[in-house]
Amino acid sequence: MHKLGIVGGASWSSTALYYDHINRGIAQRLGGLHSARLVLESIDMEDDYVVFHRSGEWDKANAIIVDAALRLKSAGAEGLLLASNTFHKAADLVAEATGLPIVDIREVTAERLAADGRTRIALLGTRFTMTEPFARGSYEERGIVIHELVPEWRTEIDRIIFEELAAGRVVRDSQRKLKTLITELQKQKVQAIVLGCTELVMAVDVRANVLPVYDTTAIHARAAVEWMLAEHVEEARAAA
Repeated sequence: MHKLGIVGGASWSSTALYYDHINRGIAQRLGGLHSARLVLESIDMEDDYVVFHRSGEWDKANAIIVDAALRLKSAGAEGLLLASNTFHKAADLVAEATGLPIVDIREVTAERLAADGRTRIALLGTRFTMTEPFARGSYEERGIVIHELVPEWRTEIDRIIFEELAAGRVVRDSQRKLKTLITELQKQKVQAIVLGCTELVMAVDVRANVLPVYDTTAIHARAAVEWMLAEHVEEARAAA
C-alpha cells in the first residue's frame, strides 16, 4: 500500500470526512484489520490560510500549502492529497516543489462527469472555486459547460461555507436555500451539481435532490484509495 500524505485543515470538518472515507475504503477492499497508511499535515485555517484569502495574498497562501506538502514528503509520503478544492490553486507549485504525484480533486471529478455523459453542470464552492480558471479548467477541457450562477447566489454560497460549514455548523435555513438553488438550476437545464467545496456535503443531501449531485470529497477519497492500492491490484491480477 502506498503511503499518502494529506494536507488538511481547511476545514478540519471535511478533513475528518476524508480520514473516514479513505480508511473505510481500504478496509472494504482489503478486509481484516487493514487501515490506510496516511500522514496528515493539518493547518490552522484561520491563522495559516484564511488571513491570506481575505487579503488576496495568494503567494503567501500557496506557500503555506507547499510547506505543508514538503513536510509530508519528509515524513515518508509517496503521494499527496490536498483536502480542499481551493487548495488546488497551489497544486502545480506543490508538484514542482515535491516531485510527488498528486491525487487531483479536479481531474478525478471531471473524469467521473465525462464518464457519466454530463455536459452542463453547476459548480458550487467558494467564490474562488466558482469563478477562477484553476478550478474550472479540468471540466472545461473535457467540453463540460459550467453554468454561471448569479452574483447573489455566489455570495451566499461563499458565506455559508466560511461562516457556517467551515466552523462545523450546519444551519437548517442554509440547507433549505441550497435545496432551492438546486431546484432552480434544474429548471435552467443544468444536468448535475458538483459540490466543489469539501464541506458542502454537510449541508446538501446527495441522494435527495432533483438533480444528480457529485460530492467531490467522496469522489476524491475513492480516487485516493485506488491510488494507494494500485500496486496491490496489479499484483493480485498477476497472481490470478
